[in-house]
Amino acid sequence: MRFAVFVPLVLLTGLAWAADVTLPDYERVELDNGTVLLLSEKHEVPLIGMRAMIRGGSVADPEGKEGLAELLATVMQKGAGGRDAVEFATATASVGGRLSVSANVESIAVSAEFLSRDAELMIELVADLLQRPTLSEDEFAKERDRAIGLIRAARDADPSALMRHYTNAFLFGDHPYGNPTIGSESSLETLEQDDLQQYYEDRFGGDRLIISVVGDFDLAAMKARLTQVFGEWGAAPAPLPDIAVPAAEPGPRVLLVDKPGATQTYFWFGDVGVSIGYPRRAELDIANRVFGGTFTSMLMTELRVNTGLTYSARSVLEQRTQPGAATIRSFTETDKTAEAIDLAISVLRQLRDDGLEDDRIASARALILGQFPTRLETASSLANMFAFLEQYGLTRSYIDGYGSTLEAAAAESIALTIGEVYPDPESLVFVLIGDADAIRDDVAKYGPVTEISITEPGFTAPQPD
Repeated sequence: MRFAVFVPLVLLTGLAWAADVTLPDYERVELDNGTVLLLSEKHEVPLIGMRAMIRGGSVADPEGKEGLAELLATVMQKGAGGRDAVEFATATASVGGRLSVSANVESIAVSAEFLSRDAELMIELVADLLQRPTLSEDEFAKERDRAIGLIRAARDADPSALMRHYTNAFLFGDHPYGNPTIGSESSLETLEQDDLQQYYEDRFGGDRLIISVVGDFDLAAMKARLTQVFGEWGAAPAPLPDIAVPAAEPGPRVLLVDKPGATQTYFWFGDVGVSIGYPRRAELDIANRVFGGTFTSMLMTELRVNTGLTYSARSVLEQRTQPGAATIRSFTETDKTAEAIDLAISVLRQLRDDGLEDDRIASARALILGQFPTRLETASSLANMFAFLEQYGLTRSYIDGYGSTLEAAAAESIALTIGEVYPDPESLVFVLIGDADAIRDDVAKYGPVTEISITEPGFTAPQPD
């Protein structure tokens, strides 16, 4: 991942700008069937952004059929409402629109951006995708085989693309957050078109739907049209998954994924972190920027600039309805594996023991405040934000008060946040992909080692008979 470097003028001028950032007014309407509409007029440019979100996602994948939600999102784009894949894509492209479907851990979402003159076409296409997807047998088989091929290619050529799935499976175990969103070769091979159709019929419905629309339109007319199109859509038959708080299994422990002959070791380590509702969000954002969120972070300075052990090192916090993974991520030459991991752990220990100096806090605060407004400039970005807030039950204060909370964040509260969120260096969960024969003995010092082959068709270690 590359990080942008901003000149001081941008940071300084952004400081006051971001402190005053507030969301525009929007109307929230809950229809009789449970569909939630979030509508905001923005007339500066003749564009409309829409985000239509179905609650659910990969957490609703049936056991043994992981990857179903992501495959459904892909196949949905291959025809709907009487249009085949080419006709559907042409209808969007012919007016310069943008439309896509994506799946993540807790939702399946349609994103659209069209000229305001084409609002009716946008609504028609989004409604077709959600309510009348073709889900053809041929497109299903093609996309399933493609998904399997991409996983196999990653095992051979770019295993770093699979690190997230190995880590989540090892860290979360049987919890839904441990499911690989992309599935695995073995789970995808069991899927049939009927599974896709059943997931859709069970999990899609008006009671799961959030529609956020921002842009150049008349609010009353848009509300009436969306109510007409989606207001009679029935409820999804299957209940939403109940996502429990994941239990953090005590470390240290190590998963070693053997890729014989690998010249590099990819490594992640960490533990279960915090949820999206963590109260000291500003303090956490500052801490993560300083620790591993920019090119000048503590991790990058030590692992790349000072020692040349890696090209990239970062810390990532995955926050969802329940706590996600809090991980440190990097890679290095095979014979430098233990040296790089030891150094990364020492930087983590330094963060937890010493906290952050005032000048680092001030620099990170300025960077965040300077970048923050640009995330809310367009109709589409605002539509996405409104839908995000609704999905997670967050109020507009999540945005409106953010600049003030950043400015108020002090070293003491940041230190408290670091101690709560970042894992204990003595109780870490490690996942490594590399040449096991070359690094097995070196990494045994980090904890009991579970070893699997990169060729295993899944992301978990086989259970003993």
